[in-house]
Amino acid sequence: MNYLAHLHLGGSQPGEMLGSLYGDFVKGPLQGRWPADIEAGIRLHRQIDVYTDSHPLVLQAKQRFPSERRRYAGILIDLFFDHCLAAHWHDYAEEPLQRFTARVYQVLHEEAELPGKLAFIAPRMAAQDWLGSYRDFAVMEQVVAGMSRRLSRPEGLAGGVAELERLYLPLQQDFREFYPQLQDFARLKGTSRSAVDQLK
Repeated sequence: MNYLAHLHLGGSQPGEMLGSLYGDFVKGPLQGRWPADIEAGIRLHRQIDVYTDSHPLVLQAKQRFPSERRRYAGILIDLFFDHCLAAHWHDYAEEPLQRFTARVYQVLHEEAELPGKLAFIAPRMAAQDWLGSYRDFAVMEQVVAGMSRRLSRPEGLAGGVAELERLYLPLQQDFREFYPQLQDFARLKGTSRSAVDQLK
């Protein structure tokens, strides 16, 4: 999943939000490098990624793409699923999207030492409202172009937005079936984590 989904699933407290994002920027063992709540968020982020990548509905979504695109289908699906979440946010969250994203940007602004590239992109994320802008499918063109620039073979995503547009309805259905299951998974992991913390 991409930034918005990880933030939505990771918890509402500042440390949980930070951990939800750090998961894309912090690699390797943690072992106390960060505060406990942030490290818990990073671990949940990693668990969500593993669950998502192996889920039958996500594998089904990847199969909808032409064989030559499969290597990059996961990237496109992550972005498209964030679009679906933003576009239908009220189906999955009680807090309005604009209020939620404002809280995320405030947490990032108040954190003095963001890791790696996150420190560089966080101000742009807030200024350009990356998270809220996912509602507009037209934004996918810009997002995919940005992703292409970070790939060793940028041509791999060429024409990707056109394929997302062609597959819009079946991929949206994949999302609607998958996301509630992912919410249940994240909620279970979060409950298990809280129970362990209470025993300490």
